[in-house]
This record gives sequence, structure tokens and C-alpha cells, in this order.
Amino acid sequence: MAMRQDLTTRNVESTLAAAIDPETAWAQLLARDKAARFLYAVETTGVFCRVGCGSRAPRRENVRFFGSALEATAAGFRACSRCKPTTIAWSSSLDGIRRHIERNVDRAVPLAELGRVAGMSPFTVQRLFKREMGVSPLGYQRALRAASLRGALKQGDTVTNAIYNAGFGSSSRAYESSQLGMTPARFAAGGRGEKIGFTTARTPFGWMVVGATERGLCWLALGATSAEAEGSLREEFPLATVRRDASLSTLVDAALASVREGSDLGRSSGGLDGLDLRGTVFQLRVWQALRQIPRGETRSYSELAREMGEPKATRAVARACALNRVAVVVPCHRVVGANGALTGYRWGVERKKALLEAEKQPSAVSS
Repeated sequence: MAMRQDLTTRNVESTLAAAIDPETAWAQLLARDKAARFLYAVETTGVFCRVGCGSRAPRRENVRFFGSALEATAAGFRACSRCKPTTIAWSSSLDGIRRHIERNVDRAVPLAELGRVAGMSPFTVQRLFKREMGVSPLGYQRALRAASLRGALKQGDTVTNAIYNAGFGSSSRAYESSQLGMTPARFAAGGRGEKIGFTTARTPFGWMVVGATERGLCWLALGATSAEAEGSLREEFPLATVRRDASLSTLVDAALASVREGSDLGRSSGGLDGLDLRGTVFQLRVWQALRQIPRGETRSYSELAREMGEPKATRAVARACALNRVAVVVPCHRVVGANGALTGYRWGVERKKALLEAEKQPSAVSS
């Protein structure tokens, strides 16, 4: 089955690439024709670029041409950090898939249907959407429904009405898929009765506290003392039952490993699934985009907004960064001001500076 799916993907990619005449495309590349409506990738570097990129001209035998960033990504190439080819407006397959899901959030949307919308095989849709968005199309739809449910509960709607208006068929389905980390009724009551385990530990960046529900990590903060770190958790979840759990020290180790090695405690289960994050769909997208910034690199808020395909949402991106509940693992410390200055950080600018320096010198980070 896996072999058949891989063959399908390659056939789709071959068909799309065949629509571009290689010799014509090569001539446009040599001329750096900025009006060219394709991308090129270089086999020896593994990078794909816009035709107008200022990088050194490649050798002809090392070049492949693609009609969109999604096709290049599917073929195993990564986007150029210089010309940022993923922001090209006409590379709209992903946006088309996303908009279709958003318009049909109240019903099941099969992969075959999304494939017809994007002109791709269902397998390619699944693979590329998850790679670019951090969640599967189904996971994204569930996040939309969860946001609707949270909003209705906060506005005082009844649990039953909120569940069904959000598109869930039952309360059990809402609990399983809503990303609330608790039952809808408990969420509406401010988390009363929810159980959160936690532990604190001294790290190179101050005292760290991690808190987790049965669904995963829901809080990671830094403080000057153990008491301050623990207090931040209790302040964030005032109606929950909070208890110390020494076994959660593994989450501290995983957080430090994400700085030291670039490992990711949530990525093994796909996107944000290993975390119990609570926010709007847009916030979840921002937090996932933060996790795509390579360790040791930074982005400005406006650059991050453009990479997300939301160039006018700079303030909303900054707001989502400020509301991040999971420091280090969702690395909002990698976002800086437009002039490169280390702007405000929820856990202190000095800690932000220390985290960025540690990512460049991993050997300095230890438990």
C-alpha cells in the first residue's frame, strides 16, 4: 500500500513538472526573469528558490523545475531562506485546501474531495498539508471546531448547544477532539476539577515549571525561583487541582533537548498533538509556525506573518506569541523586532537572549 501511494505521489509530481518546458525555464532562470511562474530547485543543495533569487546561478544538470512550493516540498527540497519562495501568491494550493475546510467545517471533508479542490492525489494532499500546517486536514478541521466550541462556552452558551453548533455529533466526540484538555463542561466552569501535574527544576535559564494534563504539556514557564515558577502555573489555572508529579521531570529534559539538539517532544506524534495547547485556530497556526523556525535562527513578527501567508497580521502574530503558554518548546524567543532587537519576552528579555545564545552553542545547555 505504501509503495502504491509513493508511486501515486511521484506520478502527480511528474505530471505537474511536465507542464513546464525545461529549456524555456532554464533560459528564464539564466535571465533571472522575475515574471516567471515557476520555482527551481538545486539537487546539490536541497534548496528551492524563486527564479529572481540573488543566489549564485546553479549548474544546469543540478536543476529541477516546479510549479509550486508544495510540489518542491513534496520532492524533498526545503525553501530558500533568502528569497522565501513559500510566500509566492500564485502558489495557492494550500490556501485553497485550507479555505475549503474552513467553509465546510460542519461536515466531514474526505481527502478525495480536497484532492479535487487542489488538483492533487488524496495522499499528496494529506502529506503536504501536514508538512506545511503541522496537522492533518482532519486535525485542522477539529481545531476549527474546537475554537468555535471554546468561543461559545466563554460567551455563556449551554454546553449542549455549543457542542452541536460547533459541528460535533456528541459530547464524547467534542471531548476527544476539542483540544480543551478537559470536558466541555469543565472548560465552561473555568477548569474547575481539572487535574494538572507539575514539577519544577533548575535550568541554565532559571527555574522551569512544567504542567501537564492527561492530554499533554499545557504549561512551561521560567522564573527566578521555584516558588515563582510554580506560582505562575497556579495563577494560570486557578480552578484546577494542581499536584506535584516528579515523573514529569522528563518534560524538563525534553525542553532542554529542544534547545540543545533541536529535538521536539510533540513532533513524534505529529505537529502539536503532543501538547495540550488552548487557543484559536490562528494562534495554533502561529505556534506551529514558530516551531518551524530553525534552531539558532530568528524571524521578525512581520516575516513570520508573511511566511504564514498573512502579511497584514503582524500584530495578531505578536499577540499570539505573547499568549504562548509553553516557553522553549513553542519557541517564541526566536521572534525579534524588525531591526533585530530583542523585544519583550513573557519570561524576560535576558532569558530570551540566553536561549538564543544557547541554541548557537548547544554544549552550554545541560539539565
